[in-house]
Amino acid sequence: MNASADSINYPLAKSDAEWREELDPTRFSILREAATERPWSGALLDEKRAGVYTCGACNAELFASGTKFDSGSGWPSFYESVNPDAVTLKTDTSLGMTRTEVVCANCGSHLGHLFDDAYQTPTGDRYCLNSLSLNFKEES
Repeated sequence: MNASADSINYPLAKSDAEWREELDPTRFSILREAATERPWSGALLDEKRAGVYTCGACNAELFASGTKFDSGSGWPSFYESVNPDAVTLKTDTSLGMTRTEVVCANCGSHLGHLFDDAYQTPTGDRYCLNSLSLNFKEES
Protein backbone atom coordinates (compact mmCIF):
# COMPACT_ATOMS: atom_id res chain seq x y z
CA MET A 1 0.00 0.00 0.00
CA ASN A 2 1.21 3.49 -0.81
CA ALA A 3 0.88 5.32 2.50
CA SER A 4 2.24 8.48 0.90
CA ALA A 5 -0.08 8.50 -2.10
CA ASP A 6 -1.10 12.09 -1.28
CA SER A 7 2.35 13.22 -2.36
CA ILE A 8 2.22 11.39 -5.71
CA ASN A 9 2.38 13.48 -8.85
CA TYR A 10 -0.29 11.89 -11.00
CA PRO A 11 0.33 11.88 -14.78
CA LEU A 12 -2.94 13.75 -15.40
CA ALA A 13 -3.01 16.72 -13.04
CA LYS A 14 -5.85 19.24 -13.23
CA SER A 15 -7.13 21.94 -10.92
CA ASP A 16 -10.45 21.62 -9.11
CA ALA A 17 -11.82 24.29 -11.46
CA GLU A 18 -10.86 22.19 -14.50
CA TRP A 19 -12.43 19.05 -12.99
CA ARG A 20 -15.62 20.99 -12.15
CA GLU A 21 -15.92 22.01 -15.81
CA GLU A 22 -15.66 18.38 -16.96
CA LEU A 23 -17.63 16.49 -14.29
CA ASP A 24 -21.22 16.89 -13.18
CA PRO A 25 -21.58 17.89 -9.50
CA THR A 26 -22.32 14.37 -8.24
CA ARG A 27 -19.36 12.84 -10.04
CA PHE A 28 -17.12 15.68 -8.87
CA SER A 29 -18.20 15.04 -5.29
CA ILE A 30 -17.34 11.32 -5.55
CA LEU A 31 -14.24 11.44 -7.75
CA ARG A 32 -12.59 14.56 -6.38
CA GLU A 33 -13.97 14.89 -2.83
CA ALA A 34 -14.21 11.17 -1.91
CA ALA A 35 -17.98 11.11 -1.40
CA THR A 36 -19.86 7.80 -1.58
CA GLU A 37 -22.99 7.00 -3.54
CA ARG A 38 -25.85 5.22 -1.78
CA PRO A 39 -25.60 1.40 -1.88
CA TRP A 40 -27.74 -0.35 -4.52
CA SER A 41 -28.13 2.93 -6.46
CA GLY A 42 -25.36 2.64 -9.04
CA ALA A 43 -26.05 1.95 -12.71
CA LEU A 44 -23.01 -0.36 -13.01
CA LEU A 45 -23.88 -2.59 -10.06
CA ASP A 46 -25.74 -5.10 -12.24
CA GLU A 47 -23.65 -4.64 -15.41
CA LYS A 48 -22.93 -8.11 -16.84
CA ARG A 49 -21.53 -7.43 -20.32
CA ALA A 50 -17.90 -8.16 -21.20
CA GLY A 51 -15.69 -5.12 -21.24
CA VAL A 52 -13.48 -2.79 -19.24
CA TYR A 53 -14.30 -0.40 -16.43
CA THR A 54 -12.48 2.91 -16.76
CA CYS A 55 -11.98 5.92 -14.52
CA GLY A 56 -15.02 8.19 -14.52
CA ALA A 57 -12.75 11.23 -14.69
CA CYS A 58 -9.95 10.36 -17.12
CA ASN A 59 -11.05 7.06 -18.76
CA ALA A 60 -7.90 5.17 -17.75
CA GLU A 61 -8.54 1.40 -17.84
CA LEU A 62 -8.93 0.08 -14.29
CA PHE A 63 -10.84 -3.22 -14.03
CA ALA A 64 -11.79 -6.01 -16.43
CA SER A 65 -15.35 -7.34 -16.37
CA GLY A 66 -14.03 -10.86 -15.70
CA THR A 67 -12.86 -9.77 -12.24
CA LYS A 68 -16.23 -8.30 -11.24
CA PHE A 69 -18.33 -10.26 -8.74
CA ASP A 70 -21.47 -9.87 -6.66
CA SER A 71 -20.24 -9.12 -3.16
CA GLY A 72 -23.69 -8.32 -1.82
CA SER A 73 -22.37 -4.93 -0.66
CA GLY A 74 -24.49 -2.74 -2.94
CA TRP A 75 -21.52 -1.39 -4.92
CA PRO A 76 -19.67 -2.83 -7.94
CA SER A 77 -16.93 -5.13 -6.65
CA PHE A 78 -13.80 -6.49 -8.31
CA TYR A 79 -11.05 -8.79 -7.07
CA GLU A 80 -8.11 -7.24 -8.98
CA SER A 81 -7.25 -4.31 -11.21
CA VAL A 82 -6.28 -4.66 -14.89
CA ASN A 83 -2.64 -4.27 -13.85
CA PRO A 84 -0.83 -3.49 -10.59
CA ASP A 85 -0.16 0.10 -11.70
CA ALA A 86 -3.77 0.98 -12.63
CA VAL A 87 -4.77 2.06 -9.12
CA THR A 88 -3.02 3.56 -6.13
CA LEU A 89 -3.86 2.59 -2.57
CA LYS A 90 -3.72 4.99 0.33
CA THR A 91 -4.65 5.00 3.99
CA ASP A 92 -8.03 6.58 4.77
CA THR A 93 -8.68 7.42 8.43
CA SER A 94 -11.96 9.26 7.90
CA LEU A 95 -15.12 8.13 9.70
CA GLY A 96 -13.13 7.13 12.78
CA MET A 97 -11.66 3.96 11.24
CA THR A 98 -8.72 2.95 9.09
CA ARG A 99 -9.54 1.79 5.58
CA THR A 100 -7.68 1.48 2.30
CA GLU A 101 -8.80 4.03 -0.28
CA VAL A 102 -8.53 3.17 -3.99
CA VAL A 103 -7.65 6.00 -6.38
CA CYS A 104 -6.97 6.14 -10.10
CA ALA A 105 -3.20 6.04 -10.62
CA ASN A 106 -3.52 8.28 -13.67
CA CYS A 107 -5.48 11.22 -12.23
CA GLY A 108 -5.80 10.60 -8.47
CA SER A 109 -9.59 10.37 -8.49
CA HIS A 110 -11.33 8.56 -5.63
CA LEU A 111 -12.86 5.25 -6.73
CA GLY A 112 -13.82 3.52 -3.49
CA HIS A 113 -12.14 1.24 -0.94
CA LEU A 114 -10.28 -2.07 -0.83
CA PHE A 115 -11.24 -4.74 1.69
CA ASP A 116 -9.57 -8.11 2.31
CA ASP A 117 -12.81 -9.94 3.10
CA ALA A 118 -13.70 -11.52 -0.23
CA TYR A 119 -13.27 -15.18 0.69
CA GLN A 120 -14.99 -16.21 -2.56
CA THR A 121 -12.38 -14.60 -4.87
CA PRO A 122 -8.96 -15.84 -6.05
CA THR A 123 -7.19 -12.88 -4.41
CA GLY A 124 -9.29 -12.44 -1.27
CA ASP A 125 -9.63 -8.77 -2.20
CA ARG A 126 -12.81 -6.74 -2.70
CA TYR A 127 -12.37 -3.46 -4.52
CA CYS A 128 -15.68 -1.87 -3.51
CA LEU A 129 -16.24 1.01 -5.92
CA ASN A 130 -18.76 3.72 -6.66
CA SER A 131 -20.58 3.24 -9.98
CA LEU A 132 -20.23 6.97 -10.60
CA SER A 133 -16.46 6.72 -10.26
CA LEU A 134 -16.42 4.42 -13.28
CA ASN A 135 -17.33 4.31 -16.95
CA PHE A 136 -17.97 1.05 -18.78
CA LYS A 137 -16.52 0.27 -22.21
CA GLU A 138 -18.18 -2.78 -23.77
CA GLU A 139 -15.93 -5.30 -25.49
CA SER A 140 -16.34 -5.15 -29.25
